Amino acid sequence: MLITAMLSENARLYGNKTALIERAPAAGSRREISWRELDQQADKIAGWLIKRGIKKGDKVVHLMMNCLEWLPAYFAILRTGALAVPLNFRFDAPALKRCAQIAEAKVFLFGEEFIERINSIKDDLKSVESFVFLGPEAVRPAYAIPYDELLCSECVSPGVSLEGCDDAALYFTSGTTGTPKAILLTHANLESSCYVENRHHKQTHDDNFLCIPPLYHTGAKMHWFGNLLVGAKAVILKGVEPRWILEAVSQEKVTIVWLLVPWALDILFAIQNRDVDLKDYELSQWRLMHIGAQPVPPSLIKEWKKVFPNHQYDTNYGLTECTGPGCVHLGVENTHKVGAIGIPGEGYEIRIVDALHNPVAKGQVGELAIRGPGVMKEYFKNPEETEKIFKDGWLLSGDMARYDEDGFIWLVDRKKDLIITGGENIYPVEIEDFLQAHPDIQDVGVIGIPSLRLGEIAAAVVQVKPGRVLTEEALNLFCEQLPRYKRPRKIIFGQVPRNPTGKIEKPKLRGMYAQ
Repeated sequence: MLITAMLSENARLYGNKTALIERAPAAGSRREISWRELDQQADKIAGWLIKRGIKKGDKVVHLMMNCLEWLPAYFAILRTGALAVPLNFRFDAPALKRCAQIAEAKVFLFGEEFIERINSIKDDLKSVESFVFLGPEAVRPAYAIPYDELLCSECVSPGVSLEGCDDAALYFTSGTTGTPKAILLTHANLESSCYVENRHHKQTHDDNFLCIPPLYHTGAKMHWFGNLLVGAKAVILKGVEPRWILEAVSQEKVTIVWLLVPWALDILFAIQNRDVDLKDYELSQWRLMHIGAQPVPPSLIKEWKKVFPNHQYDTNYGLTECTGPGCVHLGVENTHKVGAIGIPGEGYEIRIVDALHNPVAKGQVGELAIRGPGVMKEYFKNPEETEKIFKDGWLLSGDMARYDEDGFIWLVDRKKDLIITGGENIYPVEIEDFLQAHPDIQDVGVIGIPSLRLGEIAAAVVQVKPGRVLTEEALNLFCEQLPRYKRPRKIIFGQVPRNPTGKIEKPKLRGMYAQ
């Protein structure tokens, strides 16, 4: 069943029950929407788009911060047969222009946070026939149609025939390894992520998922898809302060939370510093905490389990090219293997291959190759990059990994982030995991910087916890536990930039410190 049909089925089965809740603690507001309202809004917006000439195969850009309107608009686009093009809200105006031009978007939906950026590029977007604005009427640009006008359309099913093989969405990569590429996903890809997520985390209709990461990213939305499959509610939280997260879990009776590493660390810091008291919150129903989108320091999970011993835990590995998370996952029953990314996900096959694409032996490092239901169709309008990433039906992830003796997969690092020092291969993630265990370190990123003698050396950019003091001498002494060739040759104290999905922005880090 395609996700557009899943929404209709939930409206039929659970019409008046709550589907989504939006909490904006900074503004002191709370809104909610039922499954029937969500379904009807999607139909109304779809009807408006069709009247505007949107047809199967067209592209609609979707640029909103997380809000209650995000998902109705997304489903509406899909129901027209057009492709949804959700964009990263951190993209600057030139990046937004480039993405919209690649997509040849006909309609551009945007929120009030993006007025200046859109004003500066609108005249260059020749393919865009209509701009739609979500925000106060007082600040609406004259060239944009108010979002509320879309909801005045007649509530009639669009009646567009959709098949699993039909194109559904364009997702642009985060750009952590260079210029964002457009990933073409089908309706079958989106459908598969519902079943993968639900099989892994066993959502029932009684679960409640707390969604904090940006919805434009496949990770957050595809985790929610496990709830969509069974008509379970979700909370969209606008804000990441530990107190707000714990309040949402407590007051909304949340059972599942997907966190990024920085947010999990912030919660632990807040507890340690007594900024929050767990006695003030009802958390007994919280059954699962899972993390993805980036390597997870084992020390973090060990500390988390001390504080929340009854939590199930899972790590999810994925790529936008695989419709987000789930092609590899640890599994809630495998917490004894914390540190590994896990085993092949539901319906997926995994290989670890050498430079000639031959499988490597257990224990040896190679590139992670993936085959399964979520693998993208192609890089849109980019046959050269598509040809590079597919080999004999397998998608090459660009991530280096190894199998252990029990068949669990351990992520070593990004292929492009490999540091070669005097002929020795150094994988930054291994050093980052080690340093993350230091009690005074809040965050750390390791990069290669040029060296005349060794080619390049490992440099650790260290962000110290607030109120703590850490010296280079003390850190070098701590690093003596590492093999000599893995020890950082340079320590830099500074901020570690991360994107909205928690990944360290290595190109930015290199630009800041490696010149």
